[in-house]
Amino acid sequence: MEEARRTTPIPLSVLDLAPVTEGSDAATAVRRSVALAQHAERLGYRRFWLAEHHFVAVASSSTATLIGLVAGATESIRVGSAAVQSGLHTPVSIVEAFGTIDALYPGRLDLGLGRSAQRRTELSTADRQPTPREPAPRQPDQIVDGLLIPTPFPVESILTAPRVVAAFEASQFDGASPPDFDDAVGDVLALLAGDFDHHDVALTAVPGRGADVAVWIFGSSKGQSAQTAGARGLPFVANYHVSPSTVLEAVEAYRSAFRPSSVLADPYVVVSADVVVAEDEPTARHRASTYGHWVHGIRSGAGAQPYPDPDTARPLDDDERVLVDDRVRTQFVGDPETVVDGLRTLARVTGADELLVTSVTHDFDHRLASHELLAAAWGLRGQ
Repeated sequence: MEEARRTTPIPLSVLDLAPVTEGSDAATAVRRSVALAQHAERLGYRRFWLAEHHFVAVASSSTATLIGLVAGATESIRVGSAAVQSGLHTPVSIVEAFGTIDALYPGRLDLGLGRSAQRRTELSTADRQPTPREPAPRQPDQIVDGLLIPTPFPVESILTAPRVVAAFEASQFDGASPPDFDDAVGDVLALLAGDFDHHDVALTAVPGRGADVAVWIFGSSKGQSAQTAGARGLPFVANYHVSPSTVLEAVEAYRSAFRPSSVLADPYVVVSADVVVAEDEPTARHRASTYGHWVHGIRSGAGAQPYPDPDTARPLDDDERVLVDDRVRTQFVGDPETVVDGLRTLARVTGADELLVTSVTHDFDHRLASHELLAAAWGLRGQ
């Protein structure tokens, strides 16, 4: 099996976070996302997906808008969301947005859906007080067939942080509450299929009905996202780059819940990973050295800050390093051979059908180089 993967590698795709870097601005980040998508297409990556985040130094907040711009600037690569936060958009608005893009670029869109907004609501409603953030107890890491599965990070401490709660509430109308995630997914599917009704009144999304849009489910645990993806026979994306401690249980839950559908006869799993590739390991380590600083902004509740410059950033102190330890140690950093070996291990242990890589560095040329070196070492066939 391993030898087969070496000669016929599974597909690689790109997750772009559209980071605003220190000393730059959001407009530049948007232009760089478009340029990176064109680069990824030339290199032979299968998909180019964009993340949705709000009130942070990430320029893909209006995800569907940027997807349309990327689709218009590329020719064949699939473009999509990773993922639309279903709790912040109605199913109708989601389908109409993607249906509009599909009208001009048919058959190229991946509509990824996530339930993070619903989870924030559940936690903030249960407890409006911020959870004290103390260093997680040091427990032995699990090494599963060569893959690091670190001690779980208490994500609730992020989702209940005052700034995160305020940002979420500002993204919704007063008094609004997200629908059940499975219900939202069902409505999206019905709108695309043209058999949606509301209170027994048939309604049609225009554009949207009949759009050739593939629906994906994103998840970080064995909870509702994995269960919904499996029960509805949809492809599933497990977020090793967000929650490395729970990736195996998420994949297992999805496969256990899977039922064949008109979309898939068998489960289809994509697993995400953070990577930084350079010509040699010391160079890669330097370029990746401020990744922990960036994650610390997220983990501390402040949100993603402009991505720091490794030439000027101060080192993290001991308490800061503890907060980001699991994410830093599960990032794949090094020369092409080292990173490829790590990604092969990730694919083997999770049984991934495809890998989704995100490579964030301060210097945009270094991001381009990271994707290019990985594509060559992985054996992608570019244009």
